[in-house]
Amino acid sequence: MATLQLTQAPILTSSAQLLILPVNTAGILLDPVLTKSKTLFPDNYQRYYRACRDGSLNVGSCMLHKRALEQAGLGISSNGNQPSYIANLVISDHPYHPVRMRWLTEAVTDCQQQLIPLIRYQGIRRIALLARPLIHNSVRNNDPETRSSGQSLPLDWDADILPLLIEKLQDLPKLRIDVHVPKNIEF
Repeated sequence: MATLQLTQAPILTSSAQLLILPVNTAGILLDPVLTKSKTLFPDNYQRYYRACRDGSLNVGSCMLHKRALEQAGLGISSNGNQPSYIANLVISDHPYHPVRMRWLTEAVTDCQQQLIPLIRYQGIRRIALLARPLIHNSVRNNDPETRSSGQSLPLDWDADILPLLIEKLQDLPKLRIDVHVPKNIEF
C-alpha cells in the first residue's frame, strides 16, 4: 500500500526519486514551479516540448522521462537531490483550459501503469506530485445539479481530485507519495 501525504513544502527541494508534473499539450508552462523545472531539468523539457510540437502528446496520457546523469567536468556527477525520473502528466490541452475529470482519470491511470515496473525493477520508493496546476483557478462548487449538468466546471480538490489520486495511487506497493499542495489548501 502506498502512503499519500499532503505537504506544503517546495517540491523542487524534495528528495523524491520521481516527480509528477501536470502539463498540457500546448507546450506552455505558466505555473512558477513548472517554469523553474524547465531550467532545472532541461532534458525533460526538451523532450516534452518536442512531443507537443510534433503532436505525439495526447491529453489523458503520461510521458515518463528517465533523466540522464549530468556531466560535471571530466566525470559524471550523481544527480544528488534530483529525481531520476519525471512523469509529465498531460491533464489539459492548454494552460487556460480547465482540467476535465476524464482527462485527469486517464492521465493518472496511465501514470499508475508506468509506475509499477519502476517500483518493481528500479526500486522507486518516493514520489512527489505537484498539485497546484490541478487545482489552479479552482472554485468551490458543491451543487450536485450544476456539477452533473455536463458543463465544464473546474474540478474541486476535496470532491474530485484528492479522491481520484487516492483511488488510483493507494494500491501501489511500498511507495511514499508526497502531494505538494498550495498554501491555501487546508488539510
